[in-house]
Amino acid sequence: MSARWTSAVLDPNSSGGWAVARGPEGFLVDDNGALFPREWLKRQDLDVLCEHGIGHFDGEPVFLLELRSSAELAGCGWRGLRQFMLEGDFDTYKLLGYAAQIGTWAREHRFCGSCGQAMTQIHWERAMHCQRCDLRSYPRISPSMIVLVTRGDEILLARSPRFVTGVYSTLAGFAEPGESAEDCLVREVREEVAVEVKNIQYVGSQCWPFPHSMMLGFHAEYAGGEIVMQADEIEDAQWFNVHALPPLPAGRSIARHLIDLYVARRLGLAEPVLPR
Repeated sequence: MSARWTSAVLDPNSSGGWAVARGPEGFLVDDNGALFPREWLKRQDLDVLCEHGIGHFDGEPVFLLELRSSAELAGCGWRGLRQFMLEGDFDTYKLLGYAAQIGTWAREHRFCGSCGQAMTQIHWERAMHCQRCDLRSYPRISPSMIVLVTRGDEILLARSPRFVTGVYSTLAGFAEPGESAEDCLVREVREEVAVEVKNIQYVGSQCWPFPHSMMLGFHAEYAGGEIVMQADEIEDAQWFNVHALPPLPAGRSIARHLIDLYVARRLGLAEPVLPR
């Protein structure tokens, strides 16, 4: 079965297709969702910063209208990307997640980072180009590590001050230049909770468009040390028994998948599948 959503570089000078509109408040939606007839959407009074052809949904071309500001349209509202992740169709979420990353890149690369001159969009390549410097800027992907540390029937979970109240999750952090994912894992766990790990195993990856991360998921076993929380980053960290877990991250996140996968294996249950 073919995927409903596939990314592609489409020429915005072409006509027809569907479009999504993204502003500071999220994506424009009506009772039918976030996809609108493109020609109709472009006739509305929207403050469009740029337009990019981003791919195909059910075989139809899809374009992104990145907006400078949100507008009021009759029968429409605005919805954040996280709400689509939690509640919406997953294929639509993947489309919008990609659109959000392209919109962020397009907004942040309007001017050359070397000379400051305005960049131009290359229609046949996902790149912005500076004619003066011949510099090309591509969408950014920031690799990050996320890991579930385990100790028999216990798993190590922590809370950031930014989390939803009561929710505990796995440890995570961005890779530094020159660092492997495994090096990053060991460093981040040591920095955030002062614990050492062993037997690192790669589990899977997930695009995390908040705004442009590639989450590399791992499982690691506890090797030693007592929990010492990193100031300003971790407000609580504990070992939790698999039979008595706290509120956990959203079901479609790789953080939740790492937890559910280990619990399933520990309890002899059917293993979950990471949404893709």
